[in-house]
Amino acid sequence: MNTSGRDERAPRSAVEATLFGISVAAEMAGMHAQTLRTYDRIGLVKPARTSGGGRRYSDRDVDLLREVQRLSQDEGVNLAGIKRIIELTTQVEALSQRVAEMDQQIAQLQARTGRPRADIVPFRPGSAIVVWKPRNQR
Repeated sequence: MNTSGRDERAPRSAVEATLFGISVAAEMAGMHAQTLRTYDRIGLVKPARTSGGGRRYSDRDVDLLREVQRLSQDEGVNLAGIKRIIELTTQVEALSQRVAEMDQQIAQLQARTGRPRADIVPFRPGSAIVVWKPRNQR
């Protein structure tokens, strides 16, 4: 760790290249370190850990802490509600990533065949899906 409180270990991802100790992260988020410990304990924010068990917060974690504070103070959402919002947001991000992967697979299939496949149609948010079955298969 250098004098700024940053831990320059190998990154978890490109977004999380710099890790901060709990006191630095607390200061960056405008919170007390004990609040960060509480949020970790209840599962709102899950920082990386050192081999000795110390918490290391990424820029993404600090942004999440700021969002928790905003939802709590400005919007009046309780911690259980904030936890659910975080879970749903994470799920939406994962599903969006999966849709992007599937769009890429469709493009690859279309490129290989040289034509679009009529049975594979990407779904776009806001679109309606209608399933049609012939009368004899209903």
